[in-house]
Amino acid sequence: EETVEIEICDHGRGIDPQLEGNLFTPFFSTKPDGTGLGLHICRSIVESHKGRLWVEANPEGGSIFRFTLPAA
Repeated sequence: EETVEIEICDHGRGIDPQLEGNLFTPFFSTKPDGTGLGLHICRSIVESHKGRLWVEANPEGGSIFRFTLPAA
């Protein structure tokens, strides 16, 4: 099955590798006033459309969020 991949890159300080495993966990937040639902909801929406969402370190600094969706 063919897929389309979208990536969103930044060149910020990146994500602490120790926190990466929890980024998509409901109610986990790195912000003092965060709800911890944003990335969880994003992943749920992508997965409900038979896609995949993940994050990687950007070799140039920062992070790369990627998601795939079926092409058809």
